[in-house]
Amino acid sequence: MINLEEQLKNPVWYSLKETHKKFAFEYNGVQFYNPDICTFGAFFDETKTEKASNEHIKTTDEFFYVSEHQTPLIDDTKISLAKKTDGCQMVLNKLTDVEITEDIVLLDESFIDEIYNLVWLVMPGYYRKRTFEMGNYYGIIKDGKLVSIAGQRMQTNLFIEVSAVVTHPDYTRKGLAKQLIVHNTKEILKTNKTPILHTNKGNLAIGLYEKLGYELTRDMNWWLYHTK
Repeated sequence: MINLEEQLKNPVWYSLKETHKKFAFEYNGVQFYNPDICTFGAFFDETKTEKASNEHIKTTDEFFYVSEHQTPLIDDTKISLAKKTDGCQMVLNKLTDVEITEDIVLLDESFIDEIYNLVWLVMPGYYRKRTFEMGNYYGIIKDGKLVSIAGQRMQTNLFIEVSAVVTHPDYTRKGLAKQLIVHNTKEILKTNKTPILHTNKGNLAIGLYEKLGYELTRDMNWWLYHTK
């Protein structure tokens, strides 16, 4: 079995080979999530991405390649680079214990629309309604509505990624996200897997993640492509 350190160098690839293999689309040795689930793709050999991208773009109007160091090759007559996001990966070292004062609930399918609307309000651009199927989502409900969430996204037999940590702008600065991250992390640890997360370089939330026991480990970059 591939060890954790190797899996974390290419988390999309190994997620699609293990826990999320039912969501995998593969072309010429390049893997993508079913675009109804997630917009991510991954590769080892960048010389294969041009043909694979031309095939995958027939199923969707946009997708990301996620890569630590490599730059994908693209047929620029058919596909254009919309943006490159300089990101980073963080891995839990030792969780800082935080008192949970909020009522945190495991969200079921009845919350799919609320989750989608909240993510797109706070972090528009990548989340799909069926992203919900990738892992568990936990939330805090106040005044009869879902106001803060923390979900799980990429995962293998060895790690689970904390993702979609968002709070409605009217309910920020109340420690909701912090409690949700800690709760989600504890739930992942119960499965004997390593909690990880990804974020943009320079994100102010990195300080919070570090205080909770996560450490920066490597770059992880997102290349967003659109059909021409």
